[in-house]
Order: sequence, then C-alpha cells, then structure tokens
Amino acid sequence: MKQILGIGNALVDVMTMINDDSILGKFTLPKGSMQLVDKAKSEMVKSETVKFNRSLASGGSAANTIHGLAMLGVKTGFIGSIGKDELGDFFENDMKNAGIKTMLSRRNSVTGTAVALISPDSERTFATHLGAAVELEAADLDPEYFTGYDILYLEGYLIFNKSLVETACQIAKEKKMKIALDFASYNVVESKLADFKEIVEKYVDIVFANEEEARSFTGMGTKDALNSISQFCEVAVIKVGSEGSWIKRGDKIIKIGPHPVNCKDTTGAGDLYASGFLYGYSKNFDLEKCGLLGSLTAGKVIEIVGARMDEDRWDDIKRSIDKFI
Repeated sequence: MKQILGIGNALVDVMTMINDDSILGKFTLPKGSMQLVDKAKSEMVKSETVKFNRSLASGGSAANTIHGLAMLGVKTGFIGSIGKDELGDFFENDMKNAGIKTMLSRRNSVTGTAVALISPDSERTFATHLGAAVELEAADLDPEYFTGYDILYLEGYLIFNKSLVETACQIAKEKKMKIALDFASYNVVESKLADFKEIVEKYVDIVFANEEEARSFTGMGTKDALNSISQFCEVAVIKVGSEGSWIKRGDKIIKIGPHPVNCKDTTGAGDLYASGFLYGYSKNFDLEKCGLLGSLTAGKVIEIVGARMDEDRWDDIKRSIDKFI
C-alpha cells in the first residue's frame, strides 16, 4: 500500500450549530463559503455564538483527509504549523492518536481555529483565523520529511503561500511522488486562479473539486469542467453533492452515485471523499472502486456533526470496505 503525506493548515474546528442564518449576515459570511478573518473577528464570532451547541475537533482540510486515511490503515504523515498553546497540543495529540507521523512547527502565534457555523439545512460556513497555521514556510519543508511517501496531498487553502506550494511540489517530484490537490473553496479558487492554473499544469496528478470550485477554475458547467481539468492531470474528480461524483482519466469518464445517508452536517464531506478515494488509489484499485470508496466515507461523515468520526463508525466503514472488496 502506498504511503501518503499531507500538508495543510493545522486548525482546530469549533463546530457550532446555529438556529438560523442571521448570524452569517451579521458577520458578512457568505453561506457555504470559507472566509478568512482576523483574530478580533474570530473572537467576536465565537462570543456571539457561545449560546449554541459547540464542540472542538482538530481540523483543516488536508488534516481531515490524512486523519481519515490513517483511520483506514494507511501510513500517513502531516506537515503543518501550530501555536505553543493548549489548542496546539490538542491538535498534535489528536493526529498522533490516529497513528499519523506529525511534522509540526511550533510558533509564538495562537493555533488557528475554524469556526464552522452549521445551518439548520446542514450547510456549513467557516470563519477561519489561520493564526500559526499561515506561518508555515517553504523553508520548513525538510526534504527528509517526504522520504518514504508515495503521494503528496495538498489543500487549496495553501495557495496563498505559492512559494510553499511550489517548493512542496518540487520536492515531491524529485522524490517521484504523485501529487493530489483539493481546490478547497470556490472563493479561494476565484481569488488565486492564475496561481492555481500554474500549479495544476506544472505539477498535479490528481485534482479534487466540487461543482462550484470547478466552475470557478474553468468557467464551465460540470461535464465541460471535468473535460477541461482532465487535460492537465492524470485524474480529475468533480464532486456533485447529493448526486455523487464524476471521475475522468484519459478518455474514460465514470459516474459515481451517492451513498444513501441521512445528512446532518456536510462538514468534512469533501475531505473524507478524498480519504476514501486515495485509500483505494493507494491500493491500486480501479477508479470506479476509488470513487465508490470516496462516496462511502463522505456519506458516513455527513451523518454526524464535524469531520471526526468515532472508532465504531470507522469499524463500520472498514467492514463495508471488506464486503465491497
């Protein structure tokens, strides 16, 4: 089985169930988006929502995917940056407890947080203060960190530090690794479109996007976007929510149906889709099986609040995989 290394923003998610969307308007947070906020606004959002049910979980897009892969038994590593604080300890311990090899830089800034505001219809909106996470630099990427890994997984949020992304990709290519990239958020793609296109065309082998991200990247609808993205990479994946996903490699297009679920919170759906897909890819399964596994793990995570499933749910997933295989 291939080993997978992830690089991403090391964050602690503050999962918050809101009773309506008025709070989104109050803080100018477009529903369904990820908005970067400063420390002051992050604290204001937390204070304003303190009356709602909330829970903490280590998070960040790539960290969620790597955690899911580790729970499936894949040997994984994670590179990130955290603060010298309790939330930093929380993040590191949660990753290590899943069996992930952590390569974390400790900064004097606070550990980043992502306040996930979960609407009654299960859509989630993030107010993210990156804190120490954004201080990860290209100079922190020791090539030895990459040794022994076969796949590098990057989250699109890192594009704000293009030098970091490009350095990681260059090291990965020198190590003969495959590179997988998740676009992360449509508004991030829109704001950094030229940089995304350059990175994808020069380095990326596997692209994960949802419909909105694919449209932001190409200006096209789903099927045309799939064809367009696939020209620049080995495998293009577009997730279409409750309708499943589309996968293309070369001239072959595969439609994957959704896993039937009772949706409670969509947080982590895309991240865990990547976990399931890359688990199959790491075991050299065909792309249809990879997509079905992605649909399975994505479906399971949206039945709970947050992106961290307990061991019982993972055991259920692994039993389903054993039957499927």
